[in-house]
Formats: sequence, C-alpha cells, structure tokens
Amino acid sequence: MAEGMMKKLYGTDIYVQSVGVKNDLEIDGFSIAVCQELGVELSRHRSRSFDEMQQWGDDLSSFDLVVALSPASQRRALELTRFFHLTVEYWPILDPTGIGESREAKLVQFRAARDQIISRLTGRFGEPDHPF
Repeated sequence: MAEGMMKKLYGTDIYVQSVGVKNDLEIDGFSIAVCQELGVELSRHRSRSFDEMQQWGDDLSSFDLVVALSPASQRRALELTRFFHLTVEYWPILDPTGIGESREAKLVQFRAARDQIISRLTGRFGEPDHPF
C-alpha cells in the first residue's frame, strides 16, 4: 500500500520501491480494495524481498531512506546499514491481516492501516503534489 500511495501522492519526484522481509508475491485483496477507493491501483503490483531486490540489480546503496512498517522489516533494514549507508525510519503501522470477522470489518481495519500510512507519508514528505 505504501509504495502505491507514495507514487500517487508524489509522482515521480521521489523514487520509491516496496520491499519486504519475505516475498508473498500476491498483494492482499483488501489492500487492493481500500487503495482503489482512493484511485491507487495495486492489482498488478507484486511484492519482493530485500534479497530479491539485490538479486535483480537494485543497488541498495543508491537509496537514501528505508521506511520500515514492521519490526521484522526494521531489523532487516538495520542489518543492511552495516553494508550500506542508509537511514532507517520505523513507522509502526497497524497490521490489518487477520483482524475482523466479516468483509466489512476487515475493510475497516485495512482502511485504518491505509490512513495511517497516508498520515505518515504526508507528515514526513509534506503536502503532496497530487492529493487524493
């Protein structure tokens, strides 16, 4: 969600690449749904791991900032700072997976996580070029 919203809000002024601790490949359907409500398209997005990012040729040393949204991703990003000069920020965002019984209850949780991410993005990077 964070990569899609960052691209929507700030366009190409900032290069952003989403990466996780592990590769789940498929993006959660609830993430797709709540982002689509704001005009953010995630249905073609695929996740990849830190290791895959390096294997596919992305030079981690070319990044200025890693934003970790989970404790596990923060730990992995901090491990990388031993080899690359990276600033790591940890944004504790609600993990909505597995919360809620009904479809609507799940959507409420995913919207809350989406809105937390938007709040963090705008707080960190300022008013967006392309607001929702």
